Amino acid sequence: MVIGVIGIILSLILLMYLAYRGVSVLILAPILACFAAFMGGIATGEIHLLATYTEVFMKSLGGYVMNYFPLFLLGAIFGKVMDDTGAAKSIANVICKKLGKKRAIPAIVIACAILTYGGVSLFVVAFAVYPIAAELFREVGIPKRFIPGAIALGAFTFTMTALPGTPQIQNAIPMQFFGTDVYAAPIIGLIASAIMLFGGLSWLQFRAGRAMAKGEGYGNHKNESIVKFDTDSLPNFGVSLLPIIVVLGLSFVMSKYVFPSMDLSYLENYKTTAKKVVGNWSLITSLVISIILAFTLNYKKMENPMETLTKGVSGSFLAVMNTASEVGYGNVIAGLAAFAAIKGALLGLSANPLVSEAISVSSLAGITGSASGGLSIALGALGETYLKQAQELGINPEVLHRIAVIACGGLDTLPHNGAVITLLGVTGLTHKESYIDIGMCTAVIPTIAVIVCIILASFGIV
Repeated sequence: MVIGVIGIILSLILLMYLAYRGVSVLILAPILACFAAFMGGIATGEIHLLATYTEVFMKSLGGYVMNYFPLFLLGAIFGKVMDDTGAAKSIANVICKKLGKKRAIPAIVIACAILTYGGVSLFVVAFAVYPIAAELFREVGIPKRFIPGAIALGAFTFTMTALPGTPQIQNAIPMQFFGTDVYAAPIIGLIASAIMLFGGLSWLQFRAGRAMAKGEGYGNHKNESIVKFDTDSLPNFGVSLLPIIVVLGLSFVMSKYVFPSMDLSYLENYKTTAKKVVGNWSLITSLVISIILAFTLNYKKMENPMETLTKGVSGSFLAVMNTASEVGYGNVIAGLAAFAAIKGALLGLSANPLVSEAISVSSLAGITGSASGGLSIALGALGETYLKQAQELGINPEVLHRIAVIACGGLDTLPHNGAVITLLGVTGLTHKESYIDIGMCTAVIPTIAVIVCIILASFGIV
């Protein structure tokens, strides 16, 4: 048992370290899963690496792709359409102009928040908003090193995990486990959002103000390469915003009224229930209609519509396969005899399943460097147990959903996180220059929000 536990811990450490060094998760996950299985097999005397790979790892990977690929695919296409048509830049540009130079940091945060809350991917937002942020910060004299923190606060935190209804994949994953929808536990979600937004803004404003008071300006960045765009050629703000409104509004109507009013008893023939599919169906429907709307309204703004569609499709493959590989890895670990000791330790952390859930989700998100990956692994291994415990204690499954999603957006943004590395690459800055602000806004403050929400949930707030 001891050897098996050591194998699991070593595989997790290697996963975190090698991912930070740039090794693809598609390679790491199966190799390290088999490594953990090998170590566990030494203890039991049964080593079946090929069976572990084909019958556990690949089946888990395939199951994840089956459940979530439509959301990855449609989300990627929607984001690419919003990017190529200039709609994302139009929204960001107008918001920044309206709020003005004196509110440069809040302007960037809000612009990113609106885009990600509307379903545009984090990476598209970073590329779309950065040129606007750089121009605004330069004019005001705010040090450039605070741009990543502002973008991360708006794109990587409350709109990804806490705001009820967000179509980001992290908010969709718990639906399969708890029979909930993307609007689960709205009050807790709004409170967590407020803590992240105002806490992060206060931090960034304080840090930037102190730096400027010491005479630090935007800085001289010799290798800065920003592609200028013609604001006059951007689509109308209202037209650009409409598809985002449709995503959110239609998803709410479909999940709360349309599908629940339909007779879905035939789903028993497919060995599933309405609770398990309505959330996904609502998101799929709203994204499809919003993509069609965005295409129709801004068709003339795209140089090559088919290329936009193709790139969107291509962009979804790596994202879903990376996460699915981490899920395959997690299921291999969960099936090992040694995992029983780790599972017992996690469940023994607290009699409150919300506390145990938050710790396990956040820890695994930190290790894998992926909010969706850590969330999927934790719920895949322990979701059923958490749900059973919650039902025994009278805890609403919606609270389990929201706490899990908020928790996955905490330690996921440790320095090895792919989104963090990409954001720093886009802005041309380093971890040394900007990570303290990214970390505070996306890891420390969201963790505080999780703690507050668990306390509130103990008083029956949903």
